[in-house]
Amino acid sequence: MNQEIFSEYSSEPIFELLHSTPTSALFSTSREFALKVDRILPPFWKSALLPASPVSFIPIPAPAADHVKSLLKSLKFDPVISSIVNSISFPQMKNDIRFLTGEDGISGIVSRHSFSAGSRVAANWLLQRFEDTGAKCELRPFLDGFAPNVVCRYASSVDTNATVLISGHYDSRGSFGYQRAPGGNDDGSGVTALLAIARTIARRGITFRTNVELVAFAGEEQGLLGSKAYAREMYDADANITLMIQADMLAYHAPFEAPQLGLPLSIGSTDVAQLVGNISEIYSPELTVGFTPACCSDHQSFFELGFPSTQVFERAGPIADPMYHNSGDLSERSGYDMHQVRSIAKVQVRRVRFR
Repeated sequence: MNQEIFSEYSSEPIFELLHSTPTSALFSTSREFALKVDRILPPFWKSALLPASPVSFIPIPAPAADHVKSLLKSLKFDPVISSIVNSISFPQMKNDIRFLTGEDGISGIVSRHSFSAGSRVAANWLLQRFEDTGAKCELRPFLDGFAPNVVCRYASSVDTNATVLISGHYDSRGSFGYQRAPGGNDDGSGVTALLAIARTIARRGITFRTNVELVAFAGEEQGLLGSKAYAREMYDADANITLMIQADMLAYHAPFEAPQLGLPLSIGSTDVAQLVGNISEIYSPELTVGFTPACCSDHQSFFELGFPSTQVFERAGPIADPMYHNSGDLSERSGYDMHQVRSIAKVQVRRVRFR
């Protein structure tokens, strides 16, 4: 990490390096530059704003942890649910991802960076598509200049405040020096899975015995900023989020690899991860399940505040996508597997309690 990569932006030093290792750096800079630094970092570098004061980790409360354990014990194959999850539309998923990346030639989206015009196009399009499925949606701003979170809710058919939250982030990053940031895998794939779930809810006329929220976050690439704001809002409201599952990067595997599902090695609830893994064995046995050191997506914002949460990822192992944080992150390329996205979406939707 040195000043040279920032020379295009300023002839004067614009940050003070405080500490560095071969794989990380801690530096001080203005808030304005800190929010934009992701645009000029190398692909496998990720920025995160440090809080101004210490942040206490809040453990998952015992009743919430016990609820997850009870779900683990009661999980079994259900032919009705199998029929529902296997009805997820593959052709529609391909159309959705091509709109989000601009590959369809219709959306006009060039970038979904949190500050871009394309991110606003994507936010409004997502809100409309979710509302088409019967959800009540709103755009939730969280910081000036950033695209908003898209928060959608299906109310429970019974009287309960319990909520299952399934999410992805719709903002993206591109290559240094290039305007294009299509984010086909990171995280257009996760958002496409959310849309697939929503469309299945509408097509099958599904109702739930718990409230269900589908949330597309912005600001993930700048340090989980959208999810941090929403998680804090939920915590302050004493929300009863019984499960939170974040989908981030679901589509890529090398040509010689089988379809996979990666679960967090270090951040998140181990019981929720186990639950997701068990569901995969029942409803998506085509997936090879394992653990990944890849981190840290929006589930971290909820896990830090004591909500049972985990992430679903494309690979049992480290990030391998050569187009990670690259302007070539499109859906029409070798290794991009929409069938794998569909298989993981089946796992996500199963965790909701149907009527």
